Amino acid sequence: MVRPKPALRTTASITTAVALLAGGALVAAPSAGAAPAPLVAPASATGGDLTFHDIPGSGGITLKGNVFTPAGASAGSSAGAKHPLIVFPTSWAMPQIEYLAQAQKLADSGYVVVSYTSRGFWRSGGNIEVAGPPDIADASAVIDWALEHTPADPDRIGMGGVSYGAGISLLAAGHDPRIKAVAALSGWADLIDSIYSGRTQHLQAAALLGGAGVLTGRPSDELTQTLKDFLGSKLDKEPEMIAWGKKRSPLTYLDRINANGAAIMMGNAWGDTIFPPNQYASFYDKLTGPKRLEFRPGDHATAEATGLLGLPNDTWTSTRRWFDRYLKGERNGIDTEQPVQLKSRTDKGYEGYPDWKSVGALKNRIPLDGTKKVWANVDSGANGGISILSNALDQFLKLPPTVSVPLLPRTFASVWQSERYATEQQIRGTSTLHTTVTSTKPSGTLVAYLYDVGPLGIGKLVSNAPYTFHGQTPGRPFPVDLELFSTAYDVPAGHRLALVIDTVDPLYIEHNPTGAQLTFSSPGTDPSHLSVPLREK
Repeated sequence: MVRPKPALRTTASITTAVALLAGGALVAAPSAGAAPAPLVAPASATGGDLTFHDIPGSGGITLKGNVFTPAGASAGSSAGAKHPLIVFPTSWAMPQIEYLAQAQKLADSGYVVVSYTSRGFWRSGGNIEVAGPPDIADASAVIDWALEHTPADPDRIGMGGVSYGAGISLLAAGHDPRIKAVAALSGWADLIDSIYSGRTQHLQAAALLGGAGVLTGRPSDELTQTLKDFLGSKLDKEPEMIAWGKKRSPLTYLDRINANGAAIMMGNAWGDTIFPPNQYASFYDKLTGPKRLEFRPGDHATAEATGLLGLPNDTWTSTRRWFDRYLKGERNGIDTEQPVQLKSRTDKGYEGYPDWKSVGALKNRIPLDGTKKVWANVDSGANGGISILSNALDQFLKLPPTVSVPLLPRTFASVWQSERYATEQQIRGTSTLHTTVTSTKPSGTLVAYLYDVGPLGIGKLVSNAPYTFHGQTPGRPFPVDLELFSTAYDVPAGHRLALVIDTVDPLYIEHNPTGAQLTFSSPGTDPSHLSVPLREK
């Protein structure tokens, strides 16, 4: 049989994916006790390389999956020549056809690739466990099945995926020593620091995940209750929710991940509103095996999206090179490059660093002088935008959220500005805020924003982060230290930076009682400041 040309095969993959997704969209997710119905693939130009399977998961459930095999390999047999194996769990709410385009490219270069719909979603069995123990057991069960039913090499096994698939892959690397390489894209290492950073619920992120789970799957009772408590701000349940999140965080299993020694590549977007980059960078620093960290412009999974359609994509190019190096042993140079690769939001190309601490090695300290008071519960107009949408617009059209800084109402927003910069300021890494707060109420929320302000006073959002406090004594000052979300942004010459703090943002749940006031001061013994990391020139 004549093998289809790569261009035709990519087109076939996209056609197959669209057809399957359209068909799947017409079928409601099965009820909790329903047996998964078979999914029949339409005819395509992929020949016998793509097959669909019911794969036994943990606890007796069935996972819906597909297998790509290299040319000439036997798709349904473990006999004959062995090929490196890659396992892709699907992203949250996505069906098994998510990775068809990339799986086909990998199979073309000699891999067996198994993708499967994560438990609880679409036609896979079980309930949504949010990367809980059953999901980790599923990953190992899929590897077991692949070794028995495909020509996969037991000594060359990799895992990867986007978002949910990334988190499951990292967790599996800490539980299954057979996994030798991981590509975790737009994932999480610390679930608490992702959607509860600054002790503040990330409202839009949690609502998006919860809503998509209900629409495309069967949330477990535990997930339903946890999400209800989380969005309901039930502080008495906070220890339980944190324990639930830690159980699902790769950071919790760091020692196991390091002991197993898998080569781990992580990629994320600067503006990821579901899994912000800070927690990924912190986790990267703690890894001891072969590792790589890549950050690019965009929001959650937007850096990988075009690659899922089979289009040229830097993230997926790095992923294939990573697997080639650590599963095939190819000397392609990825392990000799600087392991931290960043692309600024102005698209000036990639920058390499030996480690994360070398990013933003210089610090620009902006004093936050004076005393400023704001009334809470009113949105000043400064905000972080809309989850997924705003940072995608920044990625593709260079249109981040903007605000007129001179017109911000000082009754509801405190504003500090730097001097105009004579030269370009290349912000790289994590800006940190230190200030002293006095509240008229025991609880409250503040949100800090960093803006690039042009000559006309229009501020483009550089970064932001929320901070919530409870149990403070009204009228008594207390210190606040807050990390803004990491970024790479170039402030043009002639512009200045502005720090804005208000108390309401649609991205987050705020905890400001009615009538609350917040005062920001700068004591002489503990002056307030913003530390902005800059690229060393």
